[in-house]
Amino acid sequence: MNLGTPLSPLSLRVMLLGSGELGKEVIISLQKLGVEVVAVDRYANAPGHQVAHRSHVIDMTDAGKLKAIIQLEQPHYIIPEIEAINTAVLEEIENAGSAIIIPSVKAVQLTMDREGIRKLASESLSLPTSSYGFARSLDELREIILSKVGFPCFIKPTMSSSGKGQSKIYSEQEIAKAWDYAASGGRVDQGVVIAEGMVDFDYEITLLTVRAKNSQGFIITHYCEPIGHKQENGDYVESWQPQPMSEKALLKSKEMAKKVTDALGGLGIFGVELFIKGDDVWFSEASPRPHDTGMVTMMTQRQSEFELHAKAILGFPVDTKLINPGASAVIYGNLDAEAIMFEGVDKALAIAGVDVRLFGKPQSFKRRRMGVVLAEGTNISEARASAQQAQRLIKTKVK
Repeated sequence: MNLGTPLSPLSLRVMLLGSGELGKEVIISLQKLGVEVVAVDRYANAPGHQVAHRSHVIDMTDAGKLKAIIQLEQPHYIIPEIEAINTAVLEEIENAGSAIIIPSVKAVQLTMDREGIRKLASESLSLPTSSYGFARSLDELREIILSKVGFPCFIKPTMSSSGKGQSKIYSEQEIAKAWDYAASGGRVDQGVVIAEGMVDFDYEITLLTVRAKNSQGFIITHYCEPIGHKQENGDYVESWQPQPMSEKALLKSKEMAKKVTDALGGLGIFGVELFIKGDDVWFSEASPRPHDTGMVTMMTQRQSEFELHAKAILGFPVDTKLINPGASAVIYGNLDAEAIMFEGVDKALAIAGVDVRLFGKPQSFKRRRMGVVLAEGTNISEARASAQQAQRLIKTKVK
């Protein structure tokens, strides 16, 4: 891999489709290696727009607009960062050999909706999962729940992120409301929802799994230390690393992650979500990109998940070594407003081992992630306590 000078005829160009807070960190990591980066998103002044060499605002589900922007920029690599993308266009690009899709079109198509990745894991790879069914109508959803999945269960859009459109229901009377909420919360309204039965688990983890080339050019699978996390309404609010678990459960987790990521192929980082109870492991989901719970790695690892992704994409060796235990805690907007302000950041940063990232999103919603607190500690309990303390000190307000 040869790296040129950005904004020159020799530059290596990467285009991100989706430029939120995770994409922003990927852009910074790529730019540290001299890569020219183009950030695309559906709204202006997205976090990644603020640091990229160039930016564009388009509807990425629109085939014509997506083709036009790719033709204009002529990227060598295209990194899909969200679900709402016209993958047929990416398939054309990959088949033509005009750009490399990260990690591959197959991986993007299978993981951008829950139906594809769940069927791959359960039906093709025979991995243990929760009971599930896909419904394309309210009547079909009711039948699946009553005859197969049972209560309580989770209803989710097949295409969504950060818990959008997800609900937990306990009775037949709640099914219609859950159907409507899932349909409104998806990234792309395909009229398809998944009903998932509950798994009796002790905790859930994200196992960041990296497919990268070694110094001899062979693809090797690497694993970060497991990340534990806490969710509310399907959205992560805290994460910590390393999550304590038995050697047997960790080995099973790695075996499952490898089977899934080998099937998806390509290079880069994958966020593999798993349920753990004792030594038993169930597959939940996988995404072919950095994971929101993995923001903790900016405090815990020699190379963060974003640096690992950037290096792996470019064909470079990676280092997943853990330096110290750490934790993260989400900073929500808590307000529906434009141009909010943050106070108490100075007090948060006065706590030993604490750092803060504010994402720079141009609009705040009450439950929109606007930043994250990072904390290190001698153990995860200490790190979590520091992160929570710092989070409480940061308040949002309008001028």
